[in-house]
Amino acid sequence: MSRHTTNAVKHGCTFALLALSAAISAVARGQTEGEKPENSAGIEEMVVTGYTTNERLNSATGLGLTLYETPQSVSVMTAQRLADQDLDSLTDVVLSAPGVSAKAQDSTRYSFSARGFSINNYQVDGIPIYWEGGGNAGETQSSTALYERVEIVRGATGLLTGAGNPSASINLVRKHADSRELTGTVQASGGSWNTYGAMGDVSTPLNSSGSIRARVVAQYEQGDSFRDLAEEETSVFYATMDFDLTDNTLLRVGASRQDNEPTASTWGGLPTWHADGSRTEWDRSKTVAADWTTWSSTVEQQYLDLVHDFGAWTAKFSVNNNTNASEQRLLYLSGTPDKETGLGMGASPRNAMTDREQTSISFQLSGEYSLWGQQHDLTFGVVDHEEDNFSSSRARSNVADVGNFNEWDGSYPQPTWGDSGVDIDLTTEQLGIYGATRLSITEPFKVILGGRVADWEQSGLYYGSPLNYGDDNVFIPYTGLLYEFNDQHTVYASYTEIFESQNLQDRNGDFLDPITGESTELGLKSLFFGGALQTTVSVFKILQDNLGQPDGNYEVPGIENSQAYYAAEGAESEGYELEVVGMLTDAWDISFSYTNFDAEDATGAAINTSQPKELLKLYTSYRFGGALDGFTLAGGVDWQGENYTNSTNPVSKDSERLQQDSYSLVSLMARYRFSDKLSLQVNAKNLLDETYYSQIGFYNQLEYGEPRSVTASVNYQF
Repeated sequence: MSRHTTNAVKHGCTFALLALSAAISAVARGQTEGEKPENSAGIEEMVVTGYTTNERLNSATGLGLTLYETPQSVSVMTAQRLADQDLDSLTDVVLSAPGVSAKAQDSTRYSFSARGFSINNYQVDGIPIYWEGGGNAGETQSSTALYERVEIVRGATGLLTGAGNPSASINLVRKHADSRELTGTVQASGGSWNTYGAMGDVSTPLNSSGSIRARVVAQYEQGDSFRDLAEEETSVFYATMDFDLTDNTLLRVGASRQDNEPTASTWGGLPTWHADGSRTEWDRSKTVAADWTTWSSTVEQQYLDLVHDFGAWTAKFSVNNNTNASEQRLLYLSGTPDKETGLGMGASPRNAMTDREQTSISFQLSGEYSLWGQQHDLTFGVVDHEEDNFSSSRARSNVADVGNFNEWDGSYPQPTWGDSGVDIDLTTEQLGIYGATRLSITEPFKVILGGRVADWEQSGLYYGSPLNYGDDNVFIPYTGLLYEFNDQHTVYASYTEIFESQNLQDRNGDFLDPITGESTELGLKSLFFGGALQTTVSVFKILQDNLGQPDGNYEVPGIENSQAYYAAEGAESEGYELEVVGMLTDAWDISFSYTNFDAEDATGAAINTSQPKELLKLYTSYRFGGALDGFTLAGGVDWQGENYTNSTNPVSKDSERLQQDSYSLVSLMARYRFSDKLSLQVNAKNLLDETYYSQIGFYNQLEYGEPRSVTASVNYQF
């Protein structure tokens, strides 16, 4: 796509956004003047619709604020949205959610990003967990069957999550045993590439009063893949119980397990160049896997929540344990194959296992207090987090030649595996004490002030090198200002931070201060149709400072042949976002978002260009009445701008840009409800069968995106 065409698309998108916003305002004014809903006066009476929520969320500030009251960009992928789009995994969610993007590294691993930075902050029920994509153990494949909704806070999130990047935090909100009567869902599905699945979700009281309740979720899916040789098998089981110990005390316990058993897993992507320096063109089904390769993983979670309501105050004590383990028998192929003979590829097999266990213990106290004649909100919390990360690999011998890659059929023989050796054995400890208050200066004017004091330490062995570093008493501030006018619009500004320790020393032998991510955001949040439709328009600026850079020829004192570093200005990302979500009419739901940003380093050079800096995502559904009563039609488009990686052609040695032009993925859903209990749903993804790279440039390889797929499911509710 040419620069002129890109600019035209950009200006066209901006014009479309302004026109849409104006249209919403006009419809809302007309309804206000004519048929104003009873509950249009305030946020407390907001209508809850399929694609948005008025629930009080803790993922941004811990204060239990609605989307409208939170001075940051927050998006919620609701249960209805997950069901309508058939979003089965966390990766599916990120591909469709506002302001975030996902890139495939191979058949198993995805990387997520937002506003120009990688996402490495996650929460489960508001408790932080930390995932690393490199040694993937099922993290990005997490099944949505376990969760009620997914909340995404964009920008820095250090107040609640501690260390990480100033990109976003993804909060996975579990399903809970909150039903006092027998209810449930049973679903069976079948689709492209011989994929079949079944899911059951049942809640029931366990005594006559309903004070003891249980919920069980089970899911199984198996099938082939668009890649040659590949097969997938996934099983999920989750059980949880709620106990009303008293009228004011709730105990929750639960455990889940997800097993992913793939066949012919790939490790890395397809080659980008031929031996003559020309670019390759492969069938999307082409694989670099062998018939024996697998990247199996198991994800286990156990949790306990104890919540007591004191009236104006609520206390919550939580223990969360998360284990991710994987067994890897993989094959990495690299090189530049000859166009005619297919020769020129090298092989690097791997046999490894990883085990990462995380335990978090947290306590939070939240409530209200009176001061200056106004009611204010306060939250205080402590989170103690420990992670043990272990991985080992086996030596190999008798590695065979690849041969003709043009005729690759996966029959490559396994090497001889030797003894196992430790690669990583690390312990990471993080302690955070945080607090935040929302001050009601006047009825329309609110100020949020907060901060976190964090300790972060890591020690152990990393590929033969001992590590022992960290930071103590790092202070992370949070500030938000909100002013509401007309009971419908709120202008807000916020400043937040996050930090990330770095294992680098300066010329004096001192460790560098942590990298600091600073996020500033200014925006307008509005409610229409009594709160059924919400809009957010925001501009943001993110800075990442104290980034370690080589300090000339200086060495670290006492360490021979070492490189000393200094803390320098880092990266900067600036941009804007628009989100429209909710209900246009009683039968019409919509989710629309547009994101645009530029990310540069301290010299002004573009960075992280493999992440698309423009995203437009639209999904809408309409429930028909009259003669078509029971029929729902939905569809959408996920558009992203170009992304690229600057590289060097290995043959000509010329600089070359590996680029994916802008593209659109169209989806469609049709559902017919035969009765209040029984429905049939058909989903088509990548309806127009767009051919595109899910990523190009990661280790100078490429990965194709998924072709068109169709899934049909039968759903029975009781």
